[in-house]
Amino acid sequence: MTEREYNDCVNLYADNVFRFIIKNIRHEEDARDIVQTAFEKMWRNRDTVETEKSKSYLFTIAYNQMIDHLRKTKRVSLKEDFSTDGRTQEQPAPQMRQTLQTALNRLNETQRSLVMLKDYEGYSYEEIGQITGLNESQVKVYLHRARVSLKNYLVSPENVM
Repeated sequence: MTEREYNDCVNLYADNVFRFIIKNIRHEEDARDIVQTAFEKMWRNRDTVETEKSKSYLFTIAYNQMIDHLRKTKRVSLKEDFSTDGRTQEQPAPQMRQTLQTALNRLNETQRSLVMLKDYEGYSYEEIGQITGLNESQVKVYLHRARVSLKNYLVSPENVM
């Protein structure tokens, strides 16, 4: 990959990668850091990256960075959870967008990522498998389970609008 091809890749895919990461972690500064790290790794390995596969390579790096970030954040939040009294009030969101976001948040990180890659970004099962390291059958099964979970949550009486 040449410097010009790398710059073209940045121009073409930066918004898509950022949108994918921000939808999953919902924290703008962390999403920017993850995207920047992904592009940095791609820059360091540009000699081995084929231009035709740059999008998949970039999303794979960003996905793995996001998973590492989520695991690290989860460990920190678990420590904080043990220090609080555990009482929380959850009010059902009256707006459709909030309800959908709540439904997505209920999914585990793998399921949420698969839904985002397939339904928001439009990747094929094969491409999602390459990005996540799952085989195509696993992608289909996990995605089906995620959609069933979303459907069950969204059609429950307290969420129907």
